[in-house]
Amino acid sequence: MGAYILRRLLLIIPTLIGIMIVNFTLTQFVPGGPIEQIIARMEGGGDVFEGIAGGGGEIESSDSEYAGARGLPPEFIEELEREFGFDKPPLERFLNMMWNYIRFDFGESYFRSIGVLDLVWEKLPVSITLGLWSTVIAYLVSIPLGIRKAVRDGSSFDTWTSALIIVAYAIPGFLFAILLLVLFAGGSYFQIFPLRGLTSDGWENMSLLGKIADYFWHITLPVLASTISAFATLTLLTKNSFLDEIKKQYVVTARAKGLSEGKVLYGHVFRNAMLIVIAGFPSVFIGVFFGGSLIIETIFSLDGLGRLGFEAAVARDYPVIFGTLFFFGLIGLVVGILSDLMYVLVDPRIDFDTREG
Repeated sequence: MGAYILRRLLLIIPTLIGIMIVNFTLTQFVPGGPIEQIIARMEGGGDVFEGIAGGGGEIESSDSEYAGARGLPPEFIEELEREFGFDKPPLERFLNMMWNYIRFDFGESYFRSIGVLDLVWEKLPVSITLGLWSTVIAYLVSIPLGIRKAVRDGSSFDTWTSALIIVAYAIPGFLFAILLLVLFAGGSYFQIFPLRGLTSDGWENMSLLGKIADYFWHITLPVLASTISAFATLTLLTKNSFLDEIKKQYVVTARAKGLSEGKVLYGHVFRNAMLIVIAGFPSVFIGVFFGGSLIIETIFSLDGLGRLGFEAAVARDYPVIFGTLFFFGLIGLVVGILSDLMYVLVDPRIDFDTREG
């Protein structure tokens, strides 16, 4: 197992470099870089893409490669290029960036005058809240429901719960979020939950129990909205895993020995059936964590990593884009290794070294 982990750790390096090369190369061909953003703001254009599309009457200067730069002195443009590092060739900029990232120096945001890690740390509470609680709730509901559906396969309970699951899966998260707001956040009916934020004003002055209650009061609706579509996959995966195990010979033998149905299901079947479900928890959590819904964050006025990524992409804030890409890409690759370790923890019979041999 040690040799397998070592190989996986070494594989992280070329994988991460490949991810960065592809994304860095793509940005070289995307119009509307950070300098164009600054020029558009100075010229009062509001949006650099208007100039790129030719919709704002912008004229490209004859001695500048930047759209909308007419009237600005070349010295000013050169100073901007030096400040952002665009006076260097792309290869040199990429190598400098990777050298800094290896030392976990992600620099500062172009437009916020704050370090990238500090900016990410500021947004983490929202993303952790949505990712962690959505994953935990999905597992707590889906596993018992999937087991119940497997035991009662083909019954009316199995049929109507499958119909509910399919309907829930078909409802977009943002649409469900709007429905929750209309029903329970003062939209048209009840004013039960707050509209925005993770905490209320004056949260620091509340008691410990008051802080906990206020926190859960605020996250109820956004967590429900982000969890609604996760039930289907986990529930059906759990059900199918149990059905596959129930049909195996060792289950028939256990029942023939006179073991109770509960002991057969939870003493023998559960561990084998839950292997793929439980071992996949790290990857499921990190998927929900990274894929924080921009729309749900916007609807509930939550300032998380989803909005951060969107705003950085629109503003062409390259330090934020590449810094978070490197940081979370590294975490994602490490979590992939942790998922393999979870398989071994749940079922010690699995040996990745033997498989690879």
